Amino acid sequence: MSGVWVFRSNGVMCLVDNAAEFSSEANHGGGGGGRNKKVLVHLPSGQPVSSYGFLQKILEGLGWERYYEGDPDFFQFHKRSSIDLISLPMDFSKFNSIYMYDLVIKNPNVFHVRES
Repeated sequence: MSGVWVFRSNGVMCLVDNAAEFSSEANHGGGGGGRNKKVLVHLPSGQPVSSYGFLQKILEGLGWERYYEGDPDFFQFHKRSSIDLISLPMDFSKFNSIYMYDLVIKNPNVFHVRES
């Protein structure tokens, strides 16, 4: 079972097979929460993450290493001390709230997602 668990505005939780499906659904009103633009904020600096270059520096400082053996369509990181893998779309314009929340979960107290 793989995918993303989505909590809808009506309190119902469902499993969406892929991020693109959720993003499309949210942008068309199906999810109820995808209408506002989100931004990932690096809490220690207070700076919004506006590029993968900035994000990569932060992640490397936290012990994440670039993972080159995965899907070529994704920018990936792993930690030797963990089984976690962070997968981000190569195109930063496709970096949406699903990927942001994944970073928040895997790096507690480092990132926060806010409305822009």
